[in-house]
Amino acid sequence: MKNYLNFENDVKNIEAEIDRLKDPYNNEGISTVDTNKINKLQTDLDKRLKEIYSNLDPWQTTLVARHEDRPKSKFFIDNIFSNFFPLSGDRLFGEDKSSIAGLAIFEGRSVIVIGQEKGDDLNSRIERNFGMMRPEGYRKSIRLMKIADKFGLPVVIFIDTPGAYPGVGAEERGQAEAIAKSIECSLSLGVPTISIIIGEGGSGGAIALASSNKILMFENAIYSVISPEGCASILWRDPKKTLEAATAMKLTSKDLLELKIIDEIIPEPSGGAHRDRDQILRELKKSIARNLGELTTMSRQDIIDHRKNKFLNIGRNKNLSNNLLSSDNLFSDRVSNIFNVRNKIGKKKTYTFLLITIFSILILFMLQLFLR
Repeated sequence: MKNYLNFENDVKNIEAEIDRLKDPYNNEGISTVDTNKINKLQTDLDKRLKEIYSNLDPWQTTLVARHEDRPKSKFFIDNIFSNFFPLSGDRLFGEDKSSIAGLAIFEGRSVIVIGQEKGDDLNSRIERNFGMMRPEGYRKSIRLMKIADKFGLPVVIFIDTPGAYPGVGAEERGQAEAIAKSIECSLSLGVPTISIIIGEGGSGGAIALASSNKILMFENAIYSVISPEGCASILWRDPKKTLEAATAMKLTSKDLLELKIIDEIIPEPSGGAHRDRDQILRELKKSIARNLGELTTMSRQDIIDHRKNKFLNIGRNKNLSNNLLSSDNLFSDRVSNIFNVRNKIGKKKTYTFLLITIFSILILFMLQLFLR
């Protein structure tokens, strides 16, 4: 059964009609398959998908990034790499099943692969904790990144998480410290590192594994410091203002490429990555090969300097907050009112001084009467 988003009603209707025409044993009885009508509907479907997905707003992009049929890290690891050998545990507490990590072969080259995995059905999502890593998951990633650094292996990381797990147990075991250590380790590696945001890149849970030489991002993925719902609840006190929040946060791939926070956008098929998995596999494999080829020609020190300069230059050339909240009157109206009052007082200093003086004399006079 296909899953549709709330802005895909036209697509749903067209596909339902196509399925009905393809079935010769439909409700009307046995009938011939009308291939001409099916071809016409298929053309209409492709056209409608292009219209919808070429004009997505940031909130709609967020919904696509969270689509439950979207291919996950395990799918890419199984289909892009060969001889994958999983490595488990952080050697301190235990195994975190929300992350998949191990050794693999990519086009004849040994690599370390790390992926945040959400799961494909209810049972696997519960087992994977919906992609929210615990401290042991980040410490496992650190362990594997150190192995990669020791043996000179490139690191390929798949990011797809709503954020790090905020549970009591995770906090007691040092969630913030594990994330900080993961960022520190990522920045210090002398081997090429590539992070690919394939769905949600949420909060510190994503940043912990995205401190890489190259950050690639699927066309309909998102990358932000907080979810649009969380941002709307904090700034507007209204979780329904998700569109305003998503727009203000600049979380789409186009915005982030313009701000030079990511390095490349991997194009998706019309309708999202889940509609043509073979095409997205080809695009991703081509992008990984190209970027690995570029980075493997660098020396160890050049790789470290490349990564350091990449993050130091973010925000230097263009202001990241360019009237991002101009549509929100929550702050602008109050600030403008304060300045208006101040300007009016400044223009009428004499009258203001006289009023204050008279008011002070009246208070003193009333106090004297009261004390008598």
